[in-house]
Amino acid sequence: MTAAGERHSLADEAATLAFGAGLAALPAPQVIFLHGDLGAGKTTLVRGYLRARGFEGTVRSPTYTLMESYTLRDGLVVHFDLYRMADPEELHALGLRELLQEGAVLFFEWPERGAGALPDPTLELFLAPEGAGRMLSLTAP
Repeated sequence: MTAAGERHSLADEAATLAFGAGLAALPAPQVIFLHGDLGAGKTTLVRGYLRARGFEGTVRSPTYTLMESYTLRDGLVVHFDLYRMADPEELHALGLRELLQEGAVLFFEWPERGAGALPDPTLELFLAPEGAGRMLSLTAP
């Protein structure tokens, strides 16, 4: 894993998947905020994480469902996309409080749309286009 405040150039999708896979070494629970415009690679990063944790199925962006849950043999991973969320209080209806108590690994795309309802992140990742790839920077509050 890398240190907070570092920046990483991710040349392509394979590099984004590999960075996501590296996050699988973090112990649960985790609350990871993913920042970046549409198409920045947020779901690709989560896909890399899930593959490294042994998930072999399809990893979809939860843009329309708001969340996708993955029950793995060693714990629960939940991927949220809050882009279309109308009210941060919807997170309570989705069972956020219970997920936090279970010690799950939670990824939040568009976390600013859940302001006031989300727990503090353990890690924040910022993805931005750079040439044919993307630049990733991270902070650990």
